[in-house]
Amino acid sequence: MPLVHLQSRSRVPAAVPTVLAEAQPDGSVRCGVCAHRCLVRPDRTGICGVRENRDGVLVSTVYGAVAAIGVDPIEKKPFFHVAPGTLAYSIATPGCPFHCAFCQNWEIAQAPRLGTPVPTRHMSPDSVVDAALDHDAAAIAYTYVEPTIFLEYALDTARRARAAGLLNLFVTDGYATPEAVGLLAPVLDAANVDLKSFSDTFYRRRCGARLAPVLDALQAYRRAGTWLEVTTLVIPGENDDPGELRALAAWLVENLGAETPWHVSRFFPAFRMLDVPPTPIATVRRAVEIGREAGLVHVYAGNAPELGLEDTHCAGCGELLVERRGYRIFAHLADAGSCPACGRVLAGRYFTRGPQRPGAPRGVPCG
Repeated sequence: MPLVHLQSRSRVPAAVPTVLAEAQPDGSVRCGVCAHRCLVRPDRTGICGVRENRDGVLVSTVYGAVAAIGVDPIEKKPFFHVAPGTLAYSIATPGCPFHCAFCQNWEIAQAPRLGTPVPTRHMSPDSVVDAALDHDAAAIAYTYVEPTIFLEYALDTARRARAAGLLNLFVTDGYATPEAVGLLAPVLDAANVDLKSFSDTFYRRRCGARLAPVLDALQAYRRAGTWLEVTTLVIPGENDDPGELRALAAWLVENLGAETPWHVSRFFPAFRMLDVPPTPIATVRRAVEIGREAGLVHVYAGNAPELGLEDTHCAGCGELLVERRGYRIFAHLADAGSCPACGRVLAGRYFTRGPQRPGAPRGVPCG
């Protein structure tokens, strides 16, 4: 959850034309931002609820409308192989192209679908970058909701962030189209993609989406040179079948590479799945084992600190390279992010960037 929800609405967000849209002869517009590729009729919105057809022009209605802000350890996103020990300034607007029954941020992600108002604060791209710098962040994370919801805002902010020396991070459901990935590629440093299941039935029933476009987007991000980490929230009775997890892990190895970090996260009841119990610790441990058996080198257990499965070891010799105790980070890397024992470079980005010192979450006053 974001550390700070905004308590007051400062102004109506600007309506900005969608960067990926194709007008139709009948006045409809085909959106090209996410894999739904909605055909949006006049005066209607797409599935996300925040892209509206106004007089034949598809516009984003949430440009600059920030609904949540947090200053988080980068590991909280989670990114374990990007600038360890640094902070990420995190932002989100309302809206989402999915309607996951287990959504942890449903108050802002599902607000347009539910018809509930969300207090927002207008922040220009320049003000986001300035705030990130003021809070000593190394990165801006576009997170809490699916960030392609505010693609135009994210792009404008990311370009300014890159010029200011900040990293740009997406925490995403992986439903971006190849065209959207192409727009992001020049400015996006890393993405953590929620691969929610390896079952198309699960995606259709629980998320209102499909599996194949997520796999396509993962490969598109990889081809574009974006550093990838993958997260799977393991939900009892839904996506915890060992055979499915084995197939998912094997796909990661074959298509993204054995050193792609996989975060296996423990589920806790949320939104419309309050009757589902938390994931048993044994299930999380077994999922980590399955990932390693499939050939993944860096498999981490999330939301299960008692397992102690959050440290990073060298893919070559097994040397302990990064210790994690909550959000306290202790790096044992040599120069340029290599193993001090065997010299192998740890897969990831920017290991020499920032202090690599213990980080702690901090709130941001937003009034």
